[in-house]
Amino acid sequence: MTGLRRGSSARILPTMRAALALAFILFAAPALAQYWTHYANARFGYEIDAPPGFEHGGESANGDGQTFYDLEAEQGLRVWGGYFLDGFEAEAATAVTQATAEMWSITNQSLTPQWASFTAQRDHRIMVQRMIGLCDGASYAAFRLEFNMGDLSRMDAVIDGLARSFRPSNC
Repeated sequence: MTGLRRGSSARILPTMRAALALAFILFAAPALAQYWTHYANARFGYEIDAPPGFEHGGESANGDGQTFYDLEAEQGLRVWGGYFLDGFEAEAATAVTQATAEMWSITNQSLTPQWASFTAQRDHRIMVQRMIGLCDGASYAAFRLEFNMGDLSRMDAVIDGLARSFRPSNC
């Protein structure tokens, strides 16, 4: 035997547990620090959370939105607000028409009275765009996420998080 008396392992276990807990905290802290960044737009009254790893590019000069990007992963997120002339549904249709004119192939689209979304592909890139009607009934907010096709499975959680956090504020 190594000199340990019976029952001494009971005193060692709490010490080992504490050491393991400390090691977990020290090594896991950088991973736990990866939080979504909240963005609220005062001009149009909407908010969204930007994913971890996306740097903000600053608010646009006219205050309608902001761009976020992850240069290493070649991913970009743009959020903006605008006024519609002929109603929300017409604005959503215009967004799809504009994407098609930019050579995006629409692969999926949905439209409700409160929100619209579509997904498109161009070469090796995927684009997801979502629009929501805002509280005043005369404006909308939109986001557009672009990323490489190879990242599609990893981006599902990001798309869900963006859609979940994207909402009008101050209604």
